[in-house]
Amino acid sequence: MTDTNARIEQVRDGMRILWDVTITMDDGLPLAADVFLPEQPGQYPVLISYGPYAKGLPFQEGYPTAWEALSSSHPDVAEGSSCAYQNWEVVDPEKWVPHGYAVVRVDSRGCGRSPGYIEHFSARETKDYVACIEWAADQQWSTGKVGTSGVSYFGMNQWQVAAERPRGLAAACIWEGASDFYRDASHHGGILSTFWEHWYDKQIKVVQYGLGDRGPVNPITGLNVCGDETLTDDQLAANRSDFGAIIRSHPLLDDWYRERSGVLENIEVPLLSAGNWGGSGLHLRGNVEGFLRAGSAQKWLEMHGLEHWTTYYTDYGRQIQLAFFDHFLKGVDNGWDQRPPVSLLVRSPGEVYEERVASAWPLPETAWQRLELDPVRLDLVEKGDAAAGSVEFSGEQDVTFRLPVSDVDREVSGPVSAKLFVSTDSDDADIFLTVRLFDSEGKEVTFAGAVDPNAPISMGWLRLSHRELDEVASTEWRPIHPHSRTLPVEAGTVYEVDVEVWPTCIVVPAGHTLAVTIGGRDYENPELKDAVTMSNFKNAMKGCGPFLHDDPIDRPAQRYATRVSIHCGGDYRSSILLPFQER
Repeated sequence: MTDTNARIEQVRDGMRILWDVTITMDDGLPLAADVFLPEQPGQYPVLISYGPYAKGLPFQEGYPTAWEALSSSHPDVAEGSSCAYQNWEVVDPEKWVPHGYAVVRVDSRGCGRSPGYIEHFSARETKDYVACIEWAADQQWSTGKVGTSGVSYFGMNQWQVAAERPRGLAAACIWEGASDFYRDASHHGGILSTFWEHWYDKQIKVVQYGLGDRGPVNPITGLNVCGDETLTDDQLAANRSDFGAIIRSHPLLDDWYRERSGVLENIEVPLLSAGNWGGSGLHLRGNVEGFLRAGSAQKWLEMHGLEHWTTYYTDYGRQIQLAFFDHFLKGVDNGWDQRPPVSLLVRSPGEVYEERVASAWPLPETAWQRLELDPVRLDLVEKGDAAAGSVEFSGEQDVTFRLPVSDVDREVSGPVSAKLFVSTDSDDADIFLTVRLFDSEGKEVTFAGAVDPNAPISMGWLRLSHRELDEVASTEWRPIHPHSRTLPVEAGTVYEVDVEVWPTCIVVPAGHTLAVTIGGRDYENPELKDAVTMSNFKNAMKGCGPFLHDDPIDRPAQRYATRVSIHCGGDYRSSILLPFQER
């Protein structure tokens, strides 16, 4: 059963490993894959991933800060594994091969040991992924049933490839993966996120094919992680798109973004969409929207907390994935088909979580409450109780409205939206809305976000010139903006706008209070002035993680640092819609 395409075959740690198997694409390009198989010859269902982070780069070496946090706080991650084959955001083969699975990792075009031109989330990448899935289904060690799995990039591209319905694809586990490249990832409410430009510099250029001898070495095989060729800097630059510049050149939602988002309604494969309450700025919205819009007759939504790289690897997350894949790839009658469609880990301060299941999203028992913004008391009040008037914010000053303190615990779980009446001194304005929690002494309570260790509850954004609504797709709890054109903004004119605030889940303990902060810049926790910068990110973690909106071309100060007024009460009932739950 030796694969003649494998550069090296080894038997190690209870696995038969085929290193650097060649999968040839329709244009002749050879992609490099590693295959992990049980020692016993046979046919096994396949878990596959395709992405840019270099299959030969150990998690511990490429992402030391994340690995230290993960392994020290969650010893179950390393239990039963040497961790020698751990890679960033994909399964650990030592945790899956013993359960009778084959694991395939493919370096995407232009990254790791796969040559080619880097063009992230493009139709070319999706076509490659389709070919890899169908290749895996055809191998002699495969049962013909393939499941896709992975976090982040390896989740995002699953929405795209699943919509293509490749032969052999039998299940998709999308763990913290954005599904709408414009709304979830590149432009929040129409405002450019600088994350992608920085991500490209810190996480992609460092593993580009052609670094060769200048790059890292796989400690097991001794192979160069980034290919055997050593190219010059100019040659490397010629082999990749300028991702940040291209995104900046597409300020509206056009075909470039549609190509990178996938047609969710075309997805038919059984689907597990797992999102993170702390994922504001990238994946959270996409997991929920993907679940809602996917055409699959069998689909499940799971929502959890903690860091972006944690739950996928812990026993909690892995056991959920194992039950899902056992059912759909092996046909095991384990009760998965009786599992409720929605499963939430309800979040309380101190990273305490309580599991709840439901039949739908939003939760059918939600008690929606629309609270108005009072410009005098700066409170969130019952309908009709807000004083008439206005309050201002700018690029340097924000305003916070608080819910009255309750003497009982209250829970807010679900989508949030805001209806605001605003005017500006400029010809446009950016609105940043942050949902926050304060304790009885007025100190802000933050949480372990997907990336930032001190994140607020949730966030929403909207550029005033992008206020146009998609009247067909929008609901009261989830306004959808087409972002297909800009509308004029005249100084001094009051505009009604609907702000989509990303889903959240929080138990507000008795004596605590929920608050909504509205401003003209990214949220920054005032107690995090000396926050450190984590490995693989360019900015310090001050509440928003790396998902900032500070591009001087997209947000010139003369336009967006000016004064904006929120009009309240009377004819202008600015308000926020909150999803309260019974406890």
